[in-house]
Formats: sequence, structure tokens, C-alpha cells
Amino acid sequence: MVAPEGAEEVELTEPWAAVREAGGTPVLVSTVPGIVQTTNHLDRATAYPVDCLATEVNADEFDALVLPGGVANPDYLRTRSDAVGLVDDFFAAGLPVAAICHAPWTLIDAGVVRGRRLTSWPSLRTDLANAGARWTDQPVVTCDVGPNTLVTSRGPGDLDEFCAALINTIAQSADARRTVKE
Repeated sequence: MVAPEGAEEVELTEPWAAVREAGGTPVLVSTVPGIVQTTNHLDRATAYPVDCLATEVNADEFDALVLPGGVANPDYLRTRSDAVGLVDDFFAAGLPVAAICHAPWTLIDAGVVRGRRLTSWPSLRTDLANAGARWTDQPVVTCDVGPNTLVTSRGPGDLDEFCAALINTIAQSADARRTVKE
């Protein structure tokens, strides 16, 4: 899920490609219809078409939620009740959520980081600690303590590790849901 503008392009496109390569079908969710404008740090990058709106989907329609960073993207999403509500729905449903770079800001506003271990862009350390999270400086952190699995990463330099953890987490979650249904 991304804001209308400001998502860091590689933090959208690299996980998207990893999901596709693993046989999944990524869906671009936003808060407004049309296109979203990504960035390459602070410069405009590519625009991408929105598949559906946060108000039109339910967590149970998906296997996981990926929240790219960029400074403006999560700062916008955290102010939107539809975006925060969808994040909360994924946690309530026990579905994996993956957040990279500044994306944990949205998690803070969803009230889902207390007691969780995670990482982020270093400047979020104090915000996350104040929200009750245990921040650590690692390329990727997978936290199973809580209602779901939370995968977090520091930024674009950690995308290989982030994508690998994301795909592994989705596979494990899907296997567990299949086992429960059988």
C-alpha cells in the first residue's frame, strides 16, 4: 500500500518483483484512484497505476501487506484512517506485514508496534521506542511475537534481505493457513 506520491520506488518495485518471481500476484493499493508517483530519494521517479483503494479491500483477500518507505509516503499514510485501518486489519487477521525504511511510522499510528522487535531507517528509532517497540540496527528483523509476523528493514541497501524474509514469511504463513483449513 502506498500514498499518492512519495513512496521510494525501489522499495515498491523490488518486493513487487520478488513476489512475482515467487509466483504471487502483487496488487497496488492506495488511498486515491489513478496513479501513484514514486520517488528516487527526493527526485520524481516512475508513476504506477493503482489497482484498488484501501477502502475497497479487506485483509483476508491477501497473503500479506507490504509498506514501502520514502519519507513522504508513510507520513501521509499515517494520517489516513483508511490506510491505518487496513494495516490494523492485517494485524488483527494474523497476516504478515512487511515495512521498510520510514514505513513503520504508519505502524505506530495503527498502534501495532508495542512489544514488537523491529528495525527501520535509523531516524525512526526514538519514535518507535516511544511507541513501545524494541528497535535494533539490523538489515532485516522478523518478529513473531504478537498476532502476526512482522518483517522490517532499514532501507534500500537491505532490499535483498528484506525481499528474502518477505517471501519466506508469506510462504510460511500460507502453509500454516492451509494446515489449519485441512
